[in-house]
Amino acid sequence: MGVIKNILQRLYPCGKCRVGEAVYLTFDDGPIPEVTPKVLAILDKYGVKATFFMVGENIDKHPEVFEQVVQAGHAIGNHTYNHMKGWKVSTAEYLANVQKFPKETKLFRPPYGRTWVWQRRAVKKLGYEIYLWDVLTRDYNPRRTPEAMLRQIQRCTRPGSIINFHDSVKSNERMLKVLPEAIEWLLANGYELKTL
Repeated sequence: MGVIKNILQRLYPCGKCRVGEAVYLTFDDGPIPEVTPKVLAILDKYGVKATFFMVGENIDKHPEVFEQVVQAGHAIGNHTYNHMKGWKVSTAEYLANVQKFPKETKLFRPPYGRTWVWQRRAVKKLGYEIYLWDVLTRDYNPRRTPEAMLRQIQRCTRPGSIINFHDSVKSNERMLKVLPEAIEWLLANGYELKTL
């Protein structure tokens, strides 16, 4: 099933999976006070910027963490207000959830990377640019080791790659362990890290 899903995503992508020549670190699901500030500290240590696709509800719960991300110069994207599964709701309900996002941005990433084609069209009509990824770390999977995540990054990253991490409690330990190693490897291999 995973192979079929990957083939379909390549044939019918619901957003951009690669952009330009740089590499883009992205983080989904924050801001979370137990995790996001630690991510910011790592990014600051290496002097790199990232894009945070945030859940609107988490911004409302943790505005001070949101402000830390903005003040550090990182890009912000809409990840819906409630991390909504587009394929389980109507387009009207999905759009209402997207529009409830409390901050101005033109970057959008659908939770789980999945929506109906008509939902994507409607989101684009709102003026959003939809971004997915081509390197999925699967840091949310408790069986996935940081070593496997790093190998995935090393094997799959190309110029223009969008690397997907999660600044969530579920991903916390694995993601925070691999992130510095991934950044060091990317920089050592000549990749420029930018925001979307």
